[in-house]
Amino acid sequence: MLKSMTGFGKASGNFQSKKYTVEVRSLNSKSMDLNTRMSSQYKELDGPIRKLVTEKLARGKVDFALSMDVVDGDSLVSINHDLAKAYYKELKALNDGLGEKTEDYLSIILRMPDVFSSSSHEVEQDEKDFIIKLSEEAVDQLNSFRRKEGEDLEREFNERIGDIRNLLKEVPKYEDERIETIRERMKKALEDMQGGSYDDNRFEQEMIFYIEKLDVSEEKMRLSHHLDYFLETMVLPEAGKKLGFISQEIGREINTLGSKSNHAEMQKLVIDMKDNLEKIKEQILNTL
Repeated sequence: MLKSMTGFGKASGNFQSKKYTVEVRSLNSKSMDLNTRMSSQYKELDGPIRKLVTEKLARGKVDFALSMDVVDGDSLVSINHDLAKAYYKELKALNDGLGEKTEDYLSIILRMPDVFSSSSHEVEQDEKDFIIKLSEEAVDQLNSFRRKEGEDLEREFNERIGDIRNLLKEVPKYEDERIETIRERMKKALEDMQGGSYDDNRFEQEMIFYIEKLDVSEEKMRLSHHLDYFLETMVLPEAGKKLGFISQEIGREINTLGSKSNHAEMQKLVIDMKDNLEKIKEQILNTL
């Protein structure tokens, strides 16, 4: 089943007096591009989390964020009162010396370096295991989101490939008309050039040569095979890159069909094929 590369997953849970929240977002990318955000005290979990995300998501531009809030007990964040008072004293003295109006010192002080301090704690193994499990839940949610989006992609691909196949089936009914139009056009040109007299045998030989150059039988056959191959590949895991290569081959056959068509109605069919193929290519960019 196809998967989209776009997704979002979130998981929260309490461990002792702390509430942990993991959020994972992904967008399309040619490879795994993972960015992790977490407090420095959890940095030793960066490796296991990267391994988990890479194994489960394969590729994509992925943002992973771990946050923690205290839900019971003393806060892990404190204000350095002595430093805050020293900042206040210096700022007020500077303000008075310059003769400026009184400022909201508190909002300034709270932005000064080292006013806030956090009391870090050693993360025990049970807590690490809890965070990893929470991360796995969030990634699994994201994968579920990807699978749901993949169902929509699969429906669209089936529809677009079906449209191209139906357009291809319309081509033969214009082929005989196209050859006859070419024949009449060449006969008229010869008659105008040679006053109505020319060698019929030589003309037929030239016509056979010309018709062979415009024959689209191989292009139709190859295009039909590529369409079948596209549908067969869709059921494979992580098929996005391969579908991209197949769509390029489909495009080559459609372009060759267009260059050989030499018929207005056939050209319209080719344009509609190209339109469907472009929509397929747009969606392949977001297919895992």
